[in-house]
Amino acid sequence: MATSMKRVGIVGARGHTGAELIRLVAAHPALELAYVSSRELDGQRVDAHVAEYRGELRYTAPAPAGLPALDADIVVLALPNGKASECVDAFDAAGKQPVIVDLSADYRFDPRWYYGLPELTRAKWRGETRISNPGCYATAIQLSIAPLKDVLAAPPVCFGVSGYSGAGTTPSDKNNPEKLRDNLMPYSLTGHMHEKEASRHLGIPVEFMPHVAPHFRGLTVTTNLYLSRPYKREDVQALYQRAYAGEKLVRVLDEAPWVSRIAGQHHAELGGFAMSADGKRVVVVATLDNLLKGAATQAMQNINRAIGIDEYTSIPVDR
Repeated sequence: MATSMKRVGIVGARGHTGAELIRLVAAHPALELAYVSSRELDGQRVDAHVAEYRGELRYTAPAPAGLPALDADIVVLALPNGKASECVDAFDAAGKQPVIVDLSADYRFDPRWYYGLPELTRAKWRGETRISNPGCYATAIQLSIAPLKDVLAAPPVCFGVSGYSGAGTTPSDKNNPEKLRDNLMPYSLTGHMHEKEASRHLGIPVEFMPHVAPHFRGLTVTTNLYLSRPYKREDVQALYQRAYAGEKLVRVLDEAPWVSRIAGQHHAELGGFAMSADGKRVVVVATLDNLLKGAATQAMQNINRAIGIDEYTSIPVDR
């Protein structure tokens, strides 16, 4: 365990994921908040918005050029896509090298950054200080496909449904409860960022069709996997159980998991394993909380690894 507290700065802390990160840091024995930035909440007390935080800290709104002077050991960028580089460039220009964890898609295709999906990329860890956190859908997709990716006969086809918290806090049709009521809203049906991301990191083409539903948090991905030879259901399930044996944040079930049961949970669930009659197609269902294992929890796994302590510190693994 670290002998001194590490200071964490969160940039873009107004959003849902920012609040979850604050909760995880507040529960952490080796971390303390250095600052949390939000233009909309500038000047307001953090504990007025996140009850789990105990302290006097207030939201601030520093410009990117001012971040290096705040002396955080770890900086989490929880900004919209396209906004991270200005902050990263500021640290480079100042000669500061904190651990930077970027939650956007900006560095997920940059080979100079470590792609932090621990259950699949832990062996590639080389002590990097620049970490790109995977997307929520991309996490579920990759966990669903990875155990079988070497025996596929065709690109996997993934149908995804997410709660509207995944659309962020900026108002849009995709997070408008009135427009989502009794509705399922398709969007980006080809070329979604997480389709490209999963394809890149799995090393195989993936097809993905996302939708937004009226619930707030949690996502489900149902994936068709076409196999190069016949398999028995028990053999497929055993492959997944072996692949994720010992992983505290991935649970392999017999039945298909329900998205209603994953809200507020820090792990992902995989199950279903429905086989076609010829044994050459299997359907796998994955669920996770898009704000937790799909974002904040995974960021905390990466932070813990970066500071050299147990990967699951402050993460409730038994809930």
